[in-house]
Amino acid sequence: MTTSEANFSTAEYQDRVSRTQAEMAARGLDLIVVSDPSNMSWLTGYDGWSFYVHQCVLLGAEGLPIWWGRAMDVSGAQRTVFMPYDHILGYDDSFVQNPEKHPMSDLAGWIAYNGWHQGRIGVELDNYYYSAKAHLSLLDHLPEARFQDSTGLVNWQRAVKSPQEITYMRRAARIVERMHATILEEAEPGMRKNDLVARIYATAIEGADGHWGDYPAIVPMAPSGLDATAAHLTWDDQPLRRGESTFFEIAGAHRRYQCPQSRTLFFGQPPAHYLEAEEAVLEATLAGLAVARPGALCEDVARAFNTTLNARGFEKDSRCGYAIGISYPPDWGERTMSFRRDDKTELKPGMTFHFMPALWLNDGGLEITEPILITEDGCACLTETPRTLYIKD
Repeated sequence: MTTSEANFSTAEYQDRVSRTQAEMAARGLDLIVVSDPSNMSWLTGYDGWSFYVHQCVLLGAEGLPIWWGRAMDVSGAQRTVFMPYDHILGYDDSFVQNPEKHPMSDLAGWIAYNGWHQGRIGVELDNYYYSAKAHLSLLDHLPEARFQDSTGLVNWQRAVKSPQEITYMRRAARIVERMHATILEEAEPGMRKNDLVARIYATAIEGADGHWGDYPAIVPMAPSGLDATAAHLTWDDQPLRRGESTFFEIAGAHRRYQCPQSRTLFFGQPPAHYLEAEEAVLEATLAGLAVARPGALCEDVARAFNTTLNARGFEKDSRCGYAIGISYPPDWGERTMSFRRDDKTELKPGMTFHFMPALWLNDGGLEITEPILITEDGCACLTETPRTLYIKD
């Protein structure tokens, strides 16, 4: 959300920084280089479509974060981060996509300037935005530093949402409700898929209840028929057809907070195995939701879901849920905990998940999913979208 209006109070950002620095101390880190834009935004407020070039937040063992990025994005940082201007650094455009010089050489200079060049430095090695070339450049320019993998360090600090974060996610939930209502109202046999997706996007950006819609971190997944046997196909210009299912895996977003939800639409009378799958998924979903409460483990939710699903003659090999919150493309998940076997993360109030009990059948897909919030005494679904297989004649 690129604006001079802060999404959170300075006190909330300072608390996030302090919690992250406590984890750094526990790991013996003097500095972390944070390149995940979701983590950058969570720590500082920075928001801009600049993650296609090298950028990061530097966070030392004490003090405020430092934003570093392309010089033309400095003004965007000035308008969005909570830190003063002297904590914003920019590199000149000669570094941009230039095989002769890498931006990390500039970053290494600033790391040395701040006295971190002989310290233990954490970097997000398994991150979409931190390239192998970037890492090699830092190694080359900071020979006295000791590098350590800090992938997920900041992500885990984001697990329990603040009241303001939950407010934003509830607003995103209202938006995804409208998006699904638009699908059910406007989708008709013969309608081109891209025309329907255009309506979905329009609704998403219009927002709901007076709150504007942000761009989702993943584009709409909307495959039909045999394409819907695959999990991650998007759309084309083919018409919607009778006798086929189409699942819509979409998200409402507000101030970068994502609320994904899926529903499935079938034109005509669904075959018996679709109705059987629907009954199995709905029963298994209730079983999973019943155990999703503080003190339970992520694997407990998965076990309850899969045991019930298996008893009805269906199997799901993949995880059935994952953490969600603030996110940028290409993923709306937080890349921390998942509802699956052997994930022993304890659920706590304020955690948010996409409970994703999707099934991919031999002739199509069935997705009926729920964004949920762990509460003080159980869990709550963030939306009121009817939990059913949508059927239209």
